[in-house]
Amino acid sequence: MSLLQEMMSEKQWQESVVAEAWSLGADQVYHTHDSRHSPAGFPDLIILMGRRMIVVELKKVGGVLSAEQYFCLIAFIKVGAEVYLWDPRDGDEVTRVLQNKLKWEVPDVQV
Repeated sequence: MSLLQEMMSEKQWQESVVAEAWSLGADQVYHTHDSRHSPAGFPDLIILMGRRMIVVELKKVGGVLSAEQYFCLIAFIKVGAEVYLWDPRDGDEVTRVLQNKLKWEVPDVQV
């Protein structure tokens, strides 16, 4: 891991992922500008690309999901969305997913 990745804030990481999504042909990218007015745990990004809904929770290196975030992501999985948890070390995966080079399979989730 590079020092740059380790030092990247969630805001910087989000800006990077949003820019990549737009550059790779996203139809829409939604992110809450003020999470105080959103339901607890709502994901950082909703990316629409063709028939795909890509739901993303972003963390800085070492960040962890809250319980609310976990259950919200599970709800998106249940309706068939692609769901990812990414930190700055996941740059190559972000590119593969957004280029649709990574096959998505809905995991079997027991809640």
